Amino acid sequence: GGGIAHNKEELIEVTTHGLDMSYINQVLIDESVLGWKEIEFEVMRDKNDTCIIVCNMENVDPMGIHTGDSIVVAPIQNLNDEVCQRLRDASIKIIRNLGINGGCNIQFALNPETNEYKIIEVNPRVSRSSALASKATGYPIAKISSKVALGLTLDEIRNDITKETPASFEPSIDYIVVKIPRWPFDKFKGIDRKIGVQMKATGEVMAIGRTYEEAIQKAIRSLDIGLHGFEYLEYTEDNLANPTDERLFHMYSAIKDGRSVEELAEISKMDAFFLYKIENIVEFEKQVTKEALEDEKFLIKAKKLGFSNFTLAKLAGIEEEDVKALLDKFDIKPSYKMVDTCAAEFEAKTPYYYSSYDKGNELIKTDNKKILIIGAGPIRIGQGIEFDYCCVHSSLALKDQGIETILVNNNPETVSTDYDISDELFFEPLTFEDIMGIIEQVEPEGVIVQFGGQTSINLSVPLAKAGVKILGTPYESIDRVEDRERFTEVLNDLNIRQAPYGLANSFDEAREAAERIGFPVLVRPSYVIGGRAMEIVYCVEELEEYMKEAVKVSPEHPFLVDKFLEDAVELDVDLLCDGEDVFIAGIMEHIEEAGVHSGDSACVIPP
Repeated sequence: GGGIAHNKEELIEVTTHGLDMSYINQVLIDESVLGWKEIEFEVMRDKNDTCIIVCNMENVDPMGIHTGDSIVVAPIQNLNDEVCQRLRDASIKIIRNLGINGGCNIQFALNPETNEYKIIEVNPRVSRSSALASKATGYPIAKISSKVALGLTLDEIRNDITKETPASFEPSIDYIVVKIPRWPFDKFKGIDRKIGVQMKATGEVMAIGRTYEEAIQKAIRSLDIGLHGFEYLEYTEDNLANPTDERLFHMYSAIKDGRSVEELAEISKMDAFFLYKIENIVEFEKQVTKEALEDEKFLIKAKKLGFSNFTLAKLAGIEEEDVKALLDKFDIKPSYKMVDTCAAEFEAKTPYYYSSYDKGNELIKTDNKKILIIGAGPIRIGQGIEFDYCCVHSSLALKDQGIETILVNNNPETVSTDYDISDELFFEPLTFEDIMGIIEQVEPEGVIVQFGGQTSINLSVPLAKAGVKILGTPYESIDRVEDRERFTEVLNDLNIRQAPYGLANSFDEAREAAERIGFPVLVRPSYVIGGRAMEIVYCVEELEEYMKEAVKVSPEHPFLVDKFLEDAVELDVDLLCDGEDVFIAGIMEHIEEAGVHSGDSACVIPP
């Protein structure tokens, strides 16, 4: 119900909407601080009035962008010690005067010219930022807050990661954490993609690196939007001044076009520091050639800046395998550093890792039987916490069997990225390169991909081809389901009917299939989940428009064109099989007829 009013007419519009949304028929009207910096502090207090700062964070986007829609970095990068101490002192005064026991999130607006600050929000509870701060530091805010609620004091609560220091020790981090939101705009056509004071993101990813450049590029890879790093996007002047979900790439593109950092900082109100970091990436890209990559020092620098093998190969005009061969030739491997809450002042007992290309590998290897579980990545429509639930229970079940579990994920909002769910946690992008980097050093007996949704399923074939053992459902069986032609052979052998279908790699092929089958048809990419880019099409014109957008979703796989069954009843059957015996867990009947996605349909069990 919030908004920004630049004039009387907008004030009436925003206020009317806010009053309609309010349960108590009331709105708050605050002075605008558009363009100021947004700073967050996570604070903890106990009954003895002991207070600590768990984490401080800086929003890359200025005030006017909801913090849930803003890129966030920890620790603060652009404030001097004096200003940081003023905000720290104010945070402690607030939590003490409010008498809060446990965690508290405090948000400040800071004038970058005068260093004047204003309190914009105090959350006397855990918040979205609390989850980010917990994963960024390794300090479990909710867990500690629960013990504080029982009457324990911070000095009585042990730090789980060091096993030595108390929870009254403030976390100290010697790395850079970057959070990027994940928006649902790939699911909805025609929606306003501009971001502002009302949050539109459905989830977020977090990446850890030794530099901002490394962390931001790892975060982009983690978004699972088909990008391996920065990519040029067409933009307008309005895009630069009024941001959309693609703002980061618009800024990169403008810098690549020769626009100055100072000009873009003035237009966007983003701190020039972050734009200079993007400029560093742009300038380095200009130096990438096939010959340059054959220099060991240059290649190490590229990896330290967070460049993926895919991006380096693309820039140099070579194959990704060629870049991997050069890395192997120079024995350049990722080093795994620990998140230990204390910047290595005390030894960490809980293996919680992130990768970098700095010297000094802190990875602890054991001779135990190990299994790696690939997580689901950011929460988005069609792939939510149901997959994280499965990953968590998979890890717990394996631990019960005495197996060492390794979990890889990049979502700070999930339980799977709690350090005590698995024996080893890796906060990494879920790409083939990043997963293989872990596998090559940890050497698990096998990998489980079936609990991480489509993100992990898509890795099954490349991992298997690389010689990795896929546990549970074999990758051949997964591919037989995802590959429509192979799946059709299975159905024909079993004499089970399916709707008429066609495969298409272009609009002409899709049109031919649709005309043969007859409209309406259901079109969707293969190897996707959650109805992403799935649409019911009733004519050739709609099909052509669909193909223009949807081809971006699954460029390597054909599109499926199915006859849409109107007035049909949809049923879900969940089964378990050990290879011989089959157990039917449940049969669910959808209340809505076919055409409403199962994730949006009400259902009843039993049917």
